[in-house]
Amino acid sequence: MTVAPERPVSLLQGRDLVSPELFARLVDFCAEEYGHERSMADRIMNEALAFIDVMGKTGEGMSPSQVVDPGWHTFMLHTEEYAAFCTERYGRFIHHAPKSRYRDKATMVDVVAKIRAHGYEVDESLWGTKADCNEPTCCGDGPCC
Repeated sequence: MTVAPERPVSLLQGRDLVSPELFARLVDFCAEEYGHERSMADRIMNEALAFIDVMGKTGEGMSPSQVVDPGWHTFMLHTEEYAAFCTERYGRFIHHAPKSRYRDKATMVDVVAKIRAHGYEVDESLWGTKADCNEPTCCGDGPCC
């Protein structure tokens, strides 16, 4: 009996929810406005878009991590594009109601689980859910790596 090898499942990316041109503009703005390297702004925007999508699809109020929140702010500041995105995709505007006190590790683990459950690849280092890195151990997200 021949068994066909399983094809790896391709996880969703937040960046794919908007045009490449819009994504590039959002990344550039996030980098400039919040003082991030472009590569970090790219990661932040990717996570923010996935976060918004899950929140929009589920209707649940969720909190972004402190690192991802500027990505949501960036998109909201592009008001025409953000309003059109929300209306076309969810039939309503996704409002930002700040609740920073809900950014503890348990809440972020829950948010990450929801995003992952909707098929998105998650950069956990931006959500504060990875284990702390203690030298000389390398955990992949700390300064010792």
